[in-house]
Amino acid sequence: MPKMKTHRGAAKRFKKTGTGKIVRHHAFTSHILEKKSPKRKRALRKSTIMHASDVKRIASLLAYM
Repeated sequence: MPKMKTHRGAAKRFKKTGTGKIVRHHAFTSHILEKKSPKRKRALRKSTIMHASDVKRIASLLAYM
């Protein structure tokens, strides 16, 4: 059986932590920023843990990470 390929688009967007959780970045940070409050923009800079309902789908794309 051949090796599975890592989905390169997903590999650039998601990382695994030391404990095996998947980390993602927030959306809505690239444009239309004037109407967003500074507090909201600061919060969007930080990464966050992937929601449990999405982990299985993303983990299948990141076979060897």
